[in-house]
Parts: sequence; structure tokens; C-alpha cells
Amino acid sequence: MESVRGRSVTSKVMAILAAFEGSSSALRLTQISESAGIPLPTAHRLVGELVDWGALVRDEYGRYWVGMRLWEISQQGGRGLRDAARPYLNDLFSLTGETAHIAVRDGGEVLYVDRVYSAKRVPRASRVGGRLPLHATAVGKVLLAYEDEWVQEGYVNSRLEAPTRRTNTNPGRVLQELRRIREQGYATTYEEVRVGSCSVAVPVFTTSDKVVAALGLVMLSTQASQMTRYLPQLRGSANRISAAARRIPGL
Repeated sequence: MESVRGRSVTSKVMAILAAFEGSSSALRLTQISESAGIPLPTAHRLVGELVDWGALVRDEYGRYWVGMRLWEISQQGGRGLRDAARPYLNDLFSLTGETAHIAVRDGGEVLYVDRVYSAKRVPRASRVGGRLPLHATAVGKVLLAYEDEWVQEGYVNSRLEAPTRRTNTNPGRVLQELRRIREQGYATTYEEVRVGSCSVAVPVFTTSDKVVAALGLVMLSTQASQMTRYLPQLRGSANRISAAARRIPGL
């Protein structure tokens, strides 16, 4: 592996691509250089190669966007679970009329694998391929609730973000909530990521004790009192996804 001034070229390219994570707008070369922590001439050379390959696109104003080739490759990630879940995600949306999504745990974050959007103007916190803190989302809480205690302890003792004033960041209270979620089999949130929205989620099992994903609904916070009425539809859809997921190698 080629190395330049102590950092491999591969690590520099990955840092360049990482600069676009969480950014909904284009970046200038100086911004990419600063975010990636590499000199401007090096950034210019590597970004140029990424543009030639199709991973990035340069617009008429000299700004850079994620290219279609990188998007096409990224669609292969989690494809087995996404393809297995998609029919039942559509069914869940049809039955409830609410935004439905499926997510997995990736480290200390929840990663959204697929989503079907409602026509309602619910404040959005994430998108397909987006990430949010585990403790602030219903799907994230479910995923964390079914982890081993040492995983939970390690997570709550890290720095817990507070996207809103309603986000629970007290380690002891988070652990109590996780125990309650595991006992009742579902999790809820109320304006913990975005003011104006609430959510409910259930686990997706591949075996009797292995949770591979979480299935959830997001709706307006004015509907919070109605969230649990959707549990039969959520659990029915989760059971069908579970059956389909068991046939996916590696899950």
C-alpha cells in the first residue's frame, strides 16, 4: 500500500469521502482539504482522480458532489436485508399511512437501511443511509435494548448527545429504559431527535434471541398517544421480515 508522509493514500481517499458524510450540500476543495486533514495540493490531485473515476462530480462553480458511481456501489450495502424487508415495509406503510423504516446498529449509531415516506409533513431527522444516536431514536433504543449488558454499559458511559431538550442523556435512566423496552418488546420516543415528531419501533429477530434490525414508524408528535395502536401491524411486519431474513446468508 502506497504511503505518503506517514498516511497511506487509501486513508487519505477515505478521509476525502468521509468529508461528505452528513453534508447535504456541495463542498469546495478547501473544505474537503480541511475536513480530511490533508494539504490542498494533495487534495486537488486525489479529488481529481475521484472525479475521473465517477466517485465525485465537479459542478460549474468548482464545488464537488458525491457522484452517481459511488451511489450505485453504496446501494449494494445491506441489499439482502433491504430487498427482504421492502415488501413488508410497503405493507406497513399501506396499513398505517405513516413513515415506515428499518434500521440496523452500526457501532454507537443507528443506520437507516430503507424507508417509505408518508405524505405528512413530519420533521425529518435522517434519511436512507443516514445515522443517528441509538439512545435518541425508537429503532436505536430497540437495537441497544437487546444487546449484552456490557455493550449497554459501555454505550451509556460514553458522551450521549442531546439533539433536543427531551433527549434522555442520564446513563442510569437510559439503562432503566432499555430494561423496560426489552420487557415490553417495543420502544417509543417523543421529540427526542426532532421537535414535532415521535416514533415507535419493534425488534426484528433472526433467532429467538438475536436481533438483526429494528422496524419503526415516525409520525407527528400530536399523534403520540396513538403510537402503540400500531404495534400489531409493526409486530406482524417484523415477523414476516424475520422469516425472510433467516434465508439471508450471514444474518
